[in-house]
Amino acid sequence: MENLTGKVLILGGYGNFGKRIARALAESGMPVVIAGRDASRAHAGAAELPVGLAEAAVFDVRHDLHQRLSEIRPAAVVNTCGPFQTSDYRVAEACLDSGTHYIDLADGRDFVTGISALDARASARDVAIISGASTVPGLSSAVIEHFRPQFSEFHALRFGISPGQKAERGLATTQGIMTYVGRPLRAFAGDDAPSFGWQGVYRQSFPVLGKRWMANCDVPDLDLLPEKYGFRSIRFSAGLELAPLHLGLWALSWLIRIGVSLPLPRHAAWLLKASNLFDRFGSADGGMFMILNGLDNEGRRLQRSWFIVARGGEGPQIPTVPAVILARKAARGALHVRGASACAGLVTLDEYLRELARYPIETFSE
Repeated sequence: MENLTGKVLILGGYGNFGKRIARALAESGMPVVIAGRDASRAHAGAAELPVGLAEAAVFDVRHDLHQRLSEIRPAAVVNTCGPFQTSDYRVAEACLDSGTHYIDLADGRDFVTGISALDARASARDVAIISGASTVPGLSSAVIEHFRPQFSEFHALRFGISPGQKAERGLATTQGIMTYVGRPLRAFAGDDAPSFGWQGVYRQSFPVLGKRWMANCDVPDLDLLPEKYGFRSIRFSAGLELAPLHLGLWALSWLIRIGVSLPLPRHAAWLLKASNLFDRFGSADGGMFMILNGLDNEGRRLQRSWFIVARGGEGPQIPTVPAVILARKAARGALHVRGASACAGLVTLDEYLRELARYPIETFSE
């Protein structure tokens, strides 16, 4: 479809991540359309942005997207409507059919790795279909690319995320995690024994934050990064700041592992509300770590550690950055990638950190 508007259509544009993407784009002069099924939230979200740069569109993406794409004619669509662990590609395919660039923040392992099934069609339509434009694999691959010149080969990667208890958490993210708590994870590089969601607990040290509990999580990087960078061993984990909550979910994972039927995704909203009752005991500070091991350019062992720490509840800004950068390029006609792929190596670390410079976010490396 010929782009006549230069607008970015944000599906779920008033949600936890969508509203942050909308603000970042609008404040840089990019017109945005805040889309969702809740009229009051969509209009309220648009009203909070710079005058003349935001409008609301109220519709059900499952049924009305083709028609709305024809009416709005956006330069790009940003899809924040998870959980992606249980989603299909109908939104991406609607964008493909209309000739519109598509970007999502998917964290579902199968969803992101499977997006390449649309590659031939996307290339033929001269559009980009990009999945996983978020912390993983968007930021994780940017960090690897940053350190890549120092390594002749990579051997192992251990990395993870621990948000602050008071940082805003979205329902879709919670639902996504609940789909694999206590369930076996598909094998990945260096996984000598079966791994289970939210098990394998350990303590990880962060600058500023101190030690946090971590546990196994299922993310696209487990497949993407060994294939792209040659890692022989990889492990991703996530953690809750408060030990009682983290270890409580760990206990639930054991019940599921031994066969107790607990439909956690169905109760994600209740679990999230219950978690929020503990906010007074936690902080608004969270972080991510990456520890890379391999050989340097002279064949000696080399380890590099990298951390990013967000204060004041600004951690949710970090996952939005790849989508913001790519959508802005698409709207300006500067997005040169075509075809369907995961967001691995599409955003540089310098680009990432420039976007975060106005927030209380800092990085550490050693």
